[in-house]
Amino acid sequence: MGIADTSIAAAAAVFSGVAAFGAWKTANEANRTATSVAQIERDRWHTEMTPNVVLAVTNERGRPELLVRFDGPAPLGAIDVLELSIRDDRDRSNDQTLAGGATREERARTIWGPFRLSPHIDGADELGRSAKAFSLTHGEQRRFALESSRPPRWYEGVDGARRWESDFQSHALLRVWVVCYVEGHKPWKLTADLVTNGVTTEWVRAH
Repeated sequence: MGIADTSIAAAAAVFSGVAAFGAWKTANEANRTATSVAQIERDRWHTEMTPNVVLAVTNERGRPELLVRFDGPAPLGAIDVLELSIRDDRDRSNDQTLAGGATREERARTIWGPFRLSPHIDGADELGRSAKAFSLTHGEQRRFALESSRPPRWYEGVDGARRWESDFQSHALLRVWVVCYVEGHKPWKLTADLVTNGVTTEWVRAH
């Protein structure tokens, strides 16, 4: 093979390599684009399928209760597992601990809000913070007994009880979190702030 032939073969090999790299790059970019589009579509579908969980505080049976209802979307059919919890007015886990004041453990065991779930009733835990996980089918609702939250030890005496009522019961909202699990979907974490002044029924959609 002459020098000219060798040069032509080398140039062809280089050209072939460049073409192959270009084809690989194009295919790789197409795959990335397809993956991105697919993820966007999955996220859109997940948002569209967000469970319509509606909640209310009521005293229609002569005692305060928390009502939880699943209103759709119908294609979901049911919420396989729903985790319900009463949250504080704000995150207090990093509050400064003062000498003689509330400890982190005491703050964690205090429900900073107007109500707690009645302990050991309707599947509630001993603190009244959360309920045993349950399922709901489309259109179904569950009731949970409520009771007034308990002031911690540093709200002592009559004046302390008045301050607790003023701070956390008279006009405070009941903050509720629900986490919904449905097979084939990522979990949804939803929250709602419920009006409790007068303990009247007022449905609020968790979002």
